[in-house]
Amino acid sequence: MSLKIKKLIPLLVITAFLLTAYIVSQNPPQTKRGRPSSAPQLTVDVVTLKKADTTIFINSYGKVKPRTQSILLPQVSGQIMEISPNFRDGGFFDKGDMLLKLDDRDHKAEIEIARSALFTAKQALSEEKARAEQANQDWQRLGNKGVASDLVLRKPQLMSAQAKVSSAKASLAKSELALERTKIKAPFTGRVLRKEVDVGQVVSSGTKLAEIFAVDYVEVRLPIQNKDLSYIDLPENNRFQGQVSYQPEVELSSDIMTIAQTWKGKVVRTEGAFDTASQQLFVVAQIDDPYGINQSEGLPLKIGQYVKAKIKGKELKNALVVPNQSIYQGSYVYIVDNNVLKRKEVSLAWQNDKIAIIRSGLTEGELLVVTPLGQVNSGTPVAINARDGVVVKPTKQASGKATKGTGTGKRSENNQRKSAEGEQL
Repeated sequence: MSLKIKKLIPLLVITAFLLTAYIVSQNPPQTKRGRPSSAPQLTVDVVTLKKADTTIFINSYGKVKPRTQSILLPQVSGQIMEISPNFRDGGFFDKGDMLLKLDDRDHKAEIEIARSALFTAKQALSEEKARAEQANQDWQRLGNKGVASDLVLRKPQLMSAQAKVSSAKASLAKSELALERTKIKAPFTGRVLRKEVDVGQVVSSGTKLAEIFAVDYVEVRLPIQNKDLSYIDLPENNRFQGQVSYQPEVELSSDIMTIAQTWKGKVVRTEGAFDTASQQLFVVAQIDDPYGINQSEGLPLKIGQYVKAKIKGKELKNALVVPNQSIYQGSYVYIVDNNVLKRKEVSLAWQNDKIAIIRSGLTEGELLVVTPLGQVNSGTPVAINARDGVVVKPTKQASGKATKGTGTGKRSENNQRKSAEGEQL
């Protein structure tokens, strides 16, 4: 009996398996398919695009340099006997101020020698004039006919005496000039950048005394990117034209200190050639009286300091301006149309680190998405979070009913009404 049961077990298993397979094949699973949900999958911020007049500001950077920077050298030799209190690193001075005084005793002695030589030359000239007059009288008294020669009238000797007087005068003037140069005076109103000598040091005409620079104004050399050249009026002139009338305003800033400092200036000239290294055109900005009382408080402007510049460019009429955060890969943006996200290709006319001006691809009145999005497909349903006073036009939902505003107010009223009816039931 047990042997027969063992033989039947495999047959029963196979039969059960075949029966189960048949039942499954005859009753496949039913999947309920429907349309994709029209419910919003994310909420986005939008702004309504509006055209407006926009002033372009060109960003640049540069290094502060003085209008005039010179090396102060003595024109005579001598020992430094005295220096001005302002003759120190960072010291200010006015034009004509005495900065150093050299030992002048040798030069005073040279003046006395030159004066003595001048007196001797004048005496010799007076004697020679008398001899020339006497020679002319002798020629006439002897009854000689004709014109006497220059040699007889001692004209060469007279000219030689006059030349010696002129030479003596020149030597005296030179000695007096050397004495004047022992007082080294400031050639312009400026500041000491670096002092090289001090009291007691003996200097010659080739000794470097100090490095100084003018403080009436400083300059900053600023590169202009080629894409920005069309959006700025550069101060250009030709060789037949004088001073240019238009000089764009520029604001220079530095963040060396905790509080950012700014200085107002103007672009005064454009360089005559493109820079060979960067292939960019450079302009020169000028800051008047950078160390005056009207400048901003804080750390004064320093020579060699790097500053950022914001140059006022052209004003564009009816420009369409969008924030940079709304542009993806520099070529497309997202807008909302009928509560559906749509991707639009755009062409940019100009762009800086904050905004971009649209050349084509967008029109006034469209709803621009300003919320940063990741990988989002065009056609995704969205809910609108209005910003900047945007007014959203009525849009049709999947049910065909229209809503106003952002679509949340009317929907909330319907939900509240349905909830109240359910509670009554």
